[in-house]
This record gives sequence, C-alpha cells and structure tokens, in this order.
Amino acid sequence: MLVLAPFLGLLPQAVLAAIVIVYSVGLIDPAEFMSISRIRTMEFTWALAAVAGVLLFGTLQGIVVAIVLSLIGLSSQAANPKVYVIGRKRDADVLRPLSPEHPDDETFDGLLILRPEGRLFFANAQQVGDQIRALVAEHRPSVLALDMSRVPDIEYSALQMLAQGERRMTEEGITVWLAALNPNVLECIRSSGLADRLSQERLLFNARAVIRKYQESDVSNG
Repeated sequence: MLVLAPFLGLLPQAVLAAIVIVYSVGLIDPAEFMSISRIRTMEFTWALAAVAGVLLFGTLQGIVVAIVLSLIGLSSQAANPKVYVIGRKRDADVLRPLSPEHPDDETFDGLLILRPEGRLFFANAQQVGDQIRALVAEHRPSVLALDMSRVPDIEYSALQMLAQGERRMTEEGITVWLAALNPNVLECIRSSGLADRLSQERLLFNARAVIRKYQESDVSNG
C-alpha cells in the first residue's frame, strides 16, 4: 500500500472500479443474510442498512450509516428492557419466563415473580416501573418478588424508583422481596438504606429460594 499506491493512482477509474467490484463480490454472502434473518431480525435490518448505505452514499458513508443505526437500535433496547413473569416447569426444577410455548408451567397463588432484564438507569426506570405496576394489577399478588439476576447495575434514579415502588406496594398490602442481587446492585441497595428497610428476611439468594420461602410462610397458607 505504501510503495505501490502512487502507481495504482495512475490506473484508469474504470480499472479501479473493476478491482473494487471483484473484491466486493466476495463479501456478499446471501446464505449468511438468510441465516441472520432467521435468527435476529434487528441484525438483519442493520445488515440491509449497511448494504443500502454503501450503494447510495459510498463505502465509508454507508458504514457510518450502519453504525449509527446499530447504536440507535442498541439504545432503544437498553431504554426498553423486558420484564418477565417467571414460572416453574411442572415436575422439574426449571424456572423460566411464562410463554404460550409452555402453557403448563406452574405459578403460585399470591406470589408473583418478575424478572427485569438489563441495566436499570434514568432512561428506562419509568418504563420498567410501569411494566411492574401493570403486571401487579393483573395478577394481584400478596407477595411480589423481583428476580434481579439479570440486572448488572442500577443507577440512582432507578434505585429511587425501586424504593418508592416498594413503599407504594407496602401501602397497598403487597410485600416486596428482592432476589439474586449481584454484588454491585446489593451494595447500592445497602448504601441507600433500602436493604435495612427490607431486612434480611426479604433479601433472598435466588428465585428458587423465593418459592421455598413462600411455600413455607404463613402468607401462602393464609
């Protein structure tokens, strides 16, 4: 590249275009595109955007378009995390989100286990809170357990939302338990004073411990 670039620059543009075309053809893999489309719709959209960007704006500009679109998509995913209702596979020690594919999964009367997914921060705290409140209104539990195993970090405003939500649930007669807190999240909850309010009794090791505690408690029997 360093030595021959000046000589390559003397080639006619048609020759340079042919070289680029020959090289680019090898980069096009329809089978790979189809594989992406079957597995991840979002990534397939990004791939199409990259192709369209290169064809319309040029190589570098097209790549920039694809990068910008992918960042927008990732930001949208981070700002709209899912909150799943967790059930247990019947006759097995398997916990998983409830879905139409597993209609026989069991739940427990009066206990609602919810699992938010992703980092909780200012951009998604309200959205996560709205999902939790809607699910609580739908299931009307006496105990709400939040499985935090998929939450790697919790930002201050999301922590405030969690504390306010716990107080609101208590006023409505719903007991809130937290389970599977990773070290970073647990440290934040302790520093905020929420851990003291909950006490060790309402901080559980994981969702299985939640089910065992609930089945052994007076809440499930009453």
